[in-house]
Amino acid sequence: MSDTRSASSITARMRPVATGGASVVGLHFLGDQAAFVLGEEAILLVAPDGSVKRAAIHSGAILCAASAGTRLATGGDDGKIVIADAQGSHIVAAADEKKRWIDQIALGPDNAIAWSAGKTAYVRTGKGETRTFDAVSSVGGLAFAPKGFRLAVAHYNGVSLWFPNAKSKPDILTWKGSHLGVTFSPDGKFLVTAMQEPMLHGWRLADAKNMRMSGYAARIRSMAWTFDGDYLATGGSDQLILWPFHGKDGPMGKEPTLLSPHAARLVTVACHPKQDVVAAGFADGMVLLVRIGDAAEILVKKPSLVPVTAMAFSGDGKTFAFGCEDGEAGMVDLG
Repeated sequence: MSDTRSASSITARMRPVATGGASVVGLHFLGDQAAFVLGEEAILLVAPDGSVKRAAIHSGAILCAASAGTRLATGGDDGKIVIADAQGSHIVAAADEKKRWIDQIALGPDNAIAWSAGKTAYVRTGKGETRTFDAVSSVGGLAFAPKGFRLAVAHYNGVSLWFPNAKSKPDILTWKGSHLGVTFSPDGKFLVTAMQEPMLHGWRLADAKNMRMSGYAARIRSMAWTFDGDYLATGGSDQLILWPFHGKDGPMGKEPTLLSPHAARLVTVACHPKQDVVAAGFADGMVLLVRIGDAAEILVKKPSLVPVTAMAFSGDGKTFAFGCEDGEAGMVDLG
């Protein structure tokens, strides 16, 4: 498909955000503030009026980030876990004793936070108590369950489901290979991982039934659930792939919905918080908003030959933001 699409365009409404040329490795909204996580040292907080505040929070590369409500958690190669708010105030929540890189991070209920360094996963409760779990290999992903206090720890040959407050051993979901990203469905009935190979693997948690989701051209580095949990949107192909999760069997025995084919690979996805709309960011820099029901497209950003690395919608769905590998970034008021 050519770069000139028949989609409606809102490119003229895009407000650029100056990052100083730093790669954008994460993007989250803290209330009405857009938090652009830069590859080195800092975050940029952009207010609705366009004012920008830079906060230096690490002394090196920022390797992972997660948000919930009005707090942003980041991990860096300085071995620190930092919590920042919408005003740019921040604290060092924890630091690795061996100064190992913080590879993964997740936020949970009651102000809990999880992170990993090497093979060890940590959970700090809202009361300040720390629990640890040693995985069989380097931790590839972390995710808190939507209900209860349970953490999924992805690693080689499967996922461990760990109750940090219990003394019992974690339940193990087994599937051969390296599991790198992990996510629970919003209803807590399914768990899905991104593999080192170009495929997803999932389990129905009620009976540990395996679900293999293939057909990708490259490793899936981005997954996002639609607001109602009916679909899991994914990158890793030359089109938007949406796996159906409505019904008790999820995608088992069903074909995915395929939308917005393009000449370049889809690398980053984000879902609107209130509508069946998915943002699709491609390796050539193009950004589309895609409506699932009728496959309608809105062009947000034209191709620029540099990959889109991060995208997010505000909690009310009225603002959309994106960032790219070369530091190009912008925001759009959706109304």
